[in-house]
Amino acid sequence: MPYAIMRFEKRKGGPASALERHHERKKEQYASNPDIDRERSHLNYHLVEPVRSYYREIQSRIEAAQRQNPRCKVRKDSVKFIDTIVTASPEYLAALPPERVKRYFERALDFFKDEVGKENIFSAVVHMDERNPHMHLCFVPLTRDHRLSAKEVIGNREKLVEWQDRFHDHMAAEFPELERGEAAAVTKRKHVPTWLYKQAHRLTGEMAEIRAELEKIGPFNAGRQREKILELLGQWYPRVNAFEAKLKPYDQQIRQMETEKEALARETEIAVYALDRKRREEEELIYELREVQDFLDSIPPEVLEELKANYQAQQQEMEL
Repeated sequence: MPYAIMRFEKRKGGPASALERHHERKKEQYASNPDIDRERSHLNYHLVEPVRSYYREIQSRIEAAQRQNPRCKVRKDSVKFIDTIVTASPEYLAALPPERVKRYFERALDFFKDEVGKENIFSAVVHMDERNPHMHLCFVPLTRDHRLSAKEVIGNREKLVEWQDRFHDHMAAEFPELERGEAAAVTKRKHVPTWLYKQAHRLTGEMAEIRAELEKIGPFNAGRQREKILELLGQWYPRVNAFEAKLKPYDQQIRQMETEKEALARETEIAVYALDRKRREEEELIYELREVQDFLDSIPPEVLEELKANYQAQQQEMEL
């Protein structure tokens, strides 16, 4: 059951430079995204290549709209551009020959040219250097009468369902094997935000460093290593506490993901492969959370007690 996948991310302008470095592969390393294989980055390609920086591409379109319509206002909290991810079920794209994969993204681009206006799209780059090919398509949400309004162009949850319906119909006309999945507005599924994944990756990376130090403890360096480990844990432990607090709103969602994962294990391989990359990221988050919890359990009790006592003392001092 292959699915066409499309997701919007509203951006206020600030992240433009950071997104440009990621989308256009202008960074040397991508520690926050271990999926990127720089040896395959030469396979990436543009369907719409920006002429200038993302910031200038965005500003030039807004300024042109303001010349056309003086009512085109830009507030501090205005959404200035939309970062759209377009992909499909991983096993589906993996089975297509390269020319059909490219055609898939070309057809998706045609859809957005009709929906938001060709002139408002300033970048469309296909990434072939990650586990699943996908396209980042960025556009400025300008209305037909030259106003900046993501609310009108993208709309609310109900309008997003209509977007997904139109996108599926457009893609399925050339790729008829694609099916329409259930929209989040119907399932009420709450997506875990990307920044939480990045925090999980960072915490597990720090955990690996602490674990390596624990393994260095021997009869001749126990004292020195203990102090070093306590220092590292003293920095890491508060961040884990804060991370767990930020995850609380998603407790029910994580339990749901675990239940879904268990159910999927009993289903056929086809159903398992039908999961898109977002689901796999969520499963990785569960794994990393469990790994963090298992590591906390593996810390020697006396070290953990001292760590907790130090942490509580610091919290009390802050309250005073």
